[in-house]
Amino acid sequence: MSTTHVVLTLVGAAMAAFSAFSIFIRATWVVDPLAAYGVPAAWWPWLGAAKAAGAAGLVAGLFVPVIGIAAGIGLVLYFTGAAITVLRARSYGHVAFPLLYMAPVVAALVF
Repeated sequence: MSTTHVVLTLVGAAMAAFSAFSIFIRATWVVDPLAAYGVPAAWWPWLGAAKAAGAAGLVAGLFVPVIGIAAGIGLVLYFTGAAITVLRARSYGHVAFPLLYMAPVVAALVF
């Protein structure tokens, strides 16, 4: 395991955890766009839980690689779905955000 892989994994986990925390505290800069995209408020805790589980799985993957791979794939699918949701809502200015959160996860999977 290289230092680059560990750093990318921890950065991806930190970003996913921050994103989950932002949903859990219902930060207006997160939940206002979610509401505008048509995502029901009842889904928000589940979306946050999925990101939190992905973040924990990435960290666990440093010790048990198969868990990290599964968590990374799950987060990539999650953020791909988020990007599709943003595009369907025609909020093109926000599509970069899920892609930015996905980038270190993809990089960690590659390494």
